[in-house]
Amino acid sequence: MKHVVKIFSLLVAISGLWIGLLQASIISQSHTWLLPIYSIVSLGCYGLLMVGVGLMRFPTCPQEALLLQQDIAEAKDFLNQKGVDVGFA
Repeated sequence: MKHVVKIFSLLVAISGLWIGLLQASIISQSHTWLLPIYSIVSLGCYGLLMVGVGLMRFPTCPQEALLLQQDIAEAKDFLNQKGVDVGFA
């Protein structure tokens, strides 16, 4: 939920900046209409950067891997008890 608020506040700030630039005529009309496109591209680049950083810093979790293997074994046992043939080893 915090990310939604952060993104929404960023969009409101960008929209306010854009409307302010339109009202003040600091930037010519031919360049002002490009600001939303720049904003969308910047937001996409930020998203890709955050995904890349998350992938680079992805922690190894041996305890979680062990718990996942136990869950898989329990699921296989449950399916075998129900008579379902598990097609993988």
